[in-house]
Amino acid sequence: MIEYEYLNDNHYGGSLKELQKLQNGSDIRGVAVAGYKDEQVNLTPDTAGGIAFGFVQWLKEIKGVDSPFVCVGRDSRISGEDLAEGIIKGLKLAGARVCYFGLATTPSMFVSTKAETLDADGAIMITASHLPYNRNGMKFFTKAGGTSKEDVKNIIKFVENFKSNKDVDKNCEFNEFIVTYSDLLVDMVRKKTALLKPFSGLKIIVDAGNGAAGFFVDKVLITLGADTKGSVFLNADGMFPNHVPNPENEHVMRDFCAVVKHEKADLGIMFDTDVDRAALVDENGEAVSRNRLIALMSNIVIIEHPQTTIVTDSVTSSSLKNYIESLGGKHHRFQRGYNNIITEAKRLNAAGENCELAIETSGHCALKENDFLDDGAYMIIKILIKYVELRKARQTIAGFLKDYKEPVEAKEVRPTFMTADFKAYGSSLMDDFVQYAHSQEGWSVETPNYEGVRINCDKDHGDGWLLMRLSLHDPQLPINIESDSEGGVAVIEEKLKEFLNRYDLEF
Repeated sequence: MIEYEYLNDNHYGGSLKELQKLQNGSDIRGVAVAGYKDEQVNLTPDTAGGIAFGFVQWLKEIKGVDSPFVCVGRDSRISGEDLAEGIIKGLKLAGARVCYFGLATTPSMFVSTKAETLDADGAIMITASHLPYNRNGMKFFTKAGGTSKEDVKNIIKFVENFKSNKDVDKNCEFNEFIVTYSDLLVDMVRKKTALLKPFSGLKIIVDAGNGAAGFFVDKVLITLGADTKGSVFLNADGMFPNHVPNPENEHVMRDFCAVVKHEKADLGIMFDTDVDRAALVDENGEAVSRNRLIALMSNIVIIEHPQTTIVTDSVTSSSLKNYIESLGGKHHRFQRGYNNIITEAKRLNAAGENCELAIETSGHCALKENDFLDDGAYMIIKILIKYVELRKARQTIAGFLKDYKEPVEAKEVRPTFMTADFKAYGSSLMDDFVQYAHSQEGWSVETPNYEGVRINCDKDHGDGWLLMRLSLHDPQLPINIESDSEGGVAVIEEKLKEFLNRYDLEF
């Protein structure tokens, strides 16, 4: 049992409109710490407590849970404990039984709803992924998985009756659930490999980015026999003093590749702050991230489930599609956003099309066998099990991926709209672009396509593809270009700019 002293016992006075501004798709995101680039705090312990109160009311009235049991965890952010206090108070004021985990991972929160020892009705993770230290947020889970965008809208509507000045019993159960979660991963490896210490003789190092992933070294890798000397930034430090904890960041990954080479490690693993994303560094010190990570996971999954469908986000390369199809799988390129690809994978399965993997270039990876939970640690465990098998056959990760070809050139540009009504202006631009593309020699508009406009360019006109889409929140026009020939990106970009120069954009 632990006891909390609440920082603020004022009556909650936030408006519905203010709360709605905190919604970021299926999550809550806001500024939790003052003094950073003049950003105003809008996610306080009281605000978080109100949203937690709304979550319990939603569980009761929409999900039909009479007496909700809710677990709460946090990543390493400096505002995590304060927000946890507010959230626990809000949960208890709503009549929930509460268990606090302390430092946890986002995937472990969902597992708490499945674990027989807890069997929680819901869970809240306090995190803002890789965003700066002053930000924080909330992710919500039920036994069915993560909440949707529409679910969060409804949760916010239930905040109206929250009164933070009411008295509440400050005692709370505590469970270091990360130990249970680690044991599940360890048991999975031992069962699949039939070995007590299958990583003996391997040097595997981790970059935890000062987030919540430090447990993976002590409680998983070392337990399974690995040498982890040379791992970096394992201590939880919510100021993130060394680098942004983001496996998708090219500079951060480049630095970690150098560490893996220097340490002569067999493999390197990088996690984001809350461990729902990860990336790999192979035996040669080369990054296995973005399209290459998708290729690796697709290969593993298709071997286990021949002809399965792989759902990815919209910016994946044409070479990845060719690779997946060469393995006998089907590539279903969908929208950006991990929640979008997971929802689409579930839809395909419900419609009778077997889909075992939904994976985004950002490193979010969700497997059907794991209830489509995007879990960076689970993904890495799958890779390590395959690696043990490859080592027995004297093979490597690089050899396993030898038939996957990266594009020769790649570029992303993000022109900014200079007009106030950028959404309507951008929508008109996109319609015009489709007509422009149809008139260009060597260009073809890809169909079906689920986000933006995707153009395939033949060998004589850039030898690649481009994807133009509208940013969901910002006045920007993200454009990804790839080519399989040197100089091909410039050829595609020249035609593209001929079109874009007609519009009020800043490059």
